[in-house]
Amino acid sequence: MSPASPGPEGPAGGRVRMGVLGCADIALRRMLPVIAAADTAELVAVASRDAAKARGVADRFGCAGVQGYRTLLERDDIDAVYVPLPPALHFEQVAEALRAGKHVLCEKPLCTTHAEAAELMELARRHRRILAENFMFLHHSQHDRVRSLLDAGSVGELEVLTGSFGVPPLDPAGFRYAAPLGGGALLDVGVYPLRTAQMFLSGEPEVLAATLRVDDATGVDVAGTALLCAPDGVAAQLEFGFRHSYRSRYALWGRSGRISVERAYTPPEQLKPVVRVQQQDRLTELAMPADHQVRNALAAFTAAVLAGGDGPVGEAESLLQARLVDDVRKVARVFTD
Repeated sequence: MSPASPGPEGPAGGRVRMGVLGCADIALRRMLPVIAAADTAELVAVASRDAAKARGVADRFGCAGVQGYRTLLERDDIDAVYVPLPPALHFEQVAEALRAGKHVLCEKPLCTTHAEAAELMELARRHRRILAENFMFLHHSQHDRVRSLLDAGSVGELEVLTGSFGVPPLDPAGFRYAAPLGGGALLDVGVYPLRTAQMFLSGEPEVLAATLRVDDATGVDVAGTALLCAPDGVAAQLEFGFRHSYRSRYALWGRSGRISVERAYTPPEQLKPVVRVQQQDRLTELAMPADHQVRNALAAFTAAVLAGGDGPVGEAESLLQARLVDDVRKVARVFTD
């Protein structure tokens, strides 16, 4: 006999029964091992359009393998789904999951446009289900420490934020180089420094200028920059791309010093990242505790579900993120290679 479908009050038994829509690399490497090992989640099933792939992943993680996303969504032994599909597929599949009564943890970016993101948020409210955008880096404790240093006045009033996320060229056959699937550097790595600007700038920043460099062969942007300005005049200078040497960092430049984070976005869970505080005559290196941002992200999602949450989580932040992406596209000067 199958367990009853979850209600808005949250699943019974203290564990969220989860399914996964797709067998993407990020799911296999990062999320599936964490879900399978979590105390607050149970990995029930993995779905793929390819039955053999679904079975292979299911055997690896000790769950059911399902052919087809709709088949998984029709199961009544699943409370929530994780969606690691290419960005252009998020809107349709997240909408289907919400209509099927499932809570949703969706890999970033939630959607490729602000309009789609807003529609999904409204759908989550209507169906009284949790919808969360999975920005895992936000769940690393080093950023809370940076915020406390800034709030304590360790570098004075903030003047400029800089942020960079670049990676070497990726698999040319992957979705990141396919425009119809929502590929491109802006949606893949550019959203990280954009989200960083949201973390530390006050109010809603405006995109003043941007550049995008588009690969003529694929039609996707492979590099870019953006200049943002908060209502109080604090600026953010951002860089991103996937034809770069690896860089994953941001810095906060204040009137009396500078805070820099060198492993900002994808630190391994064993790493004790270093936060540097540079003042006029002093450099302080603070070793942060190792932290598991993937596990923390899942824990935050399952906590919201188990608490009986019945709507979007972080709606304002996700919608602002989507608007900033739209605005970068609108103002960008585009170069082709």
